[in-house]
Amino acid sequence: MLQSLTTESRNPASTDLDSLSPLAIVRLINAEDARIAASIAEEELAIARAVEVVSERLEAGGRLFYFGAGTSGRLGVLDAAECPPTFNSDPNQVIGIIAGGPSALLKAVEGAEDSQALAIEDLKGHNVSVDDAVVGIATSGRTPYVIGGLSYARSRGAFTIALTCNRDAEVAMQADLVIAPIVGPEVLSGSTRMKAGTATKMVLNMISTGVMVQLGKTFGNLMVDVQQTNSKLAERARWIVSEATGLEADQAIKQLETCEGEVKTAIVAWQADLAPERARELLAAYGGHIGRALAAAAASESSNGKSH
Repeated sequence: MLQSLTTESRNPASTDLDSLSPLAIVRLINAEDARIAASIAEEELAIARAVEVVSERLEAGGRLFYFGAGTSGRLGVLDAAECPPTFNSDPNQVIGIIAGGPSALLKAVEGAEDSQALAIEDLKGHNVSVDDAVVGIATSGRTPYVIGGLSYARSRGAFTIALTCNRDAEVAMQADLVIAPIVGPEVLSGSTRMKAGTATKMVLNMISTGVMVQLGKTFGNLMVDVQQTNSKLAERARWIVSEATGLEADQAIKQLETCEGEVKTAIVAWQADLAPERARELLAAYGGHIGRALAAAAASESSNGKSH
């Protein structure tokens, strides 16, 4: 029964919600939200395992799929959409799918979440295979669309991950890995866009960010895979080069110009005292990881008996 789910039960702290003042409502919601991080902490090992597996799949040329219905689907689409501008990743590397298609992002599509066949059709359209990782998002843990999608993806050999906010969820039966932060009853009973939605967004942030770090999209905590497609990003590229190399602003601009605007190349070329061409070769050889490229350059320099 739906009412037996933790996310659907009544929260004793908010039974008088409609009689509270605006300030009391805000304080109550904030107090309940403060519990979310602890629930996610219980799932750290599972989330880390997801990062490891997804990284391996993407590094080998596979893809990451998020799919779900309603709020869960929207959050998956949002996280996927944020990867290209944040990490300069291929838009086809992380893909978000919502039951009912793009129109469901703005308006509910009646019955879409109840169809397992629809999920299978959606995933077939992307040729999901053994190379891919698939995250089915269902805070209730019982959404037919997600159950059907996970089952199909698993039959195709994809690594399947279920993200839910209920224990012993039905989606767990179709998943190789389960991530289940138990956030408890919502302030507004059954409104899983609240604590469950926040927990979902936090977990998705961890997965996508962790994966992109593993793929060499960062140097320290800098977003080094940035393309200068507008003035803001050009300024960010200059700042990143300055932070990574210690160069003054005007010097960073010159270094970027020498390296044809490529942030990673500019950093490696300066740090390792290399020509841009050689810096590009090293980055290509080490999968775009600046740290690995610099370590290789240092090892080569040491073996040749050079010193600064």
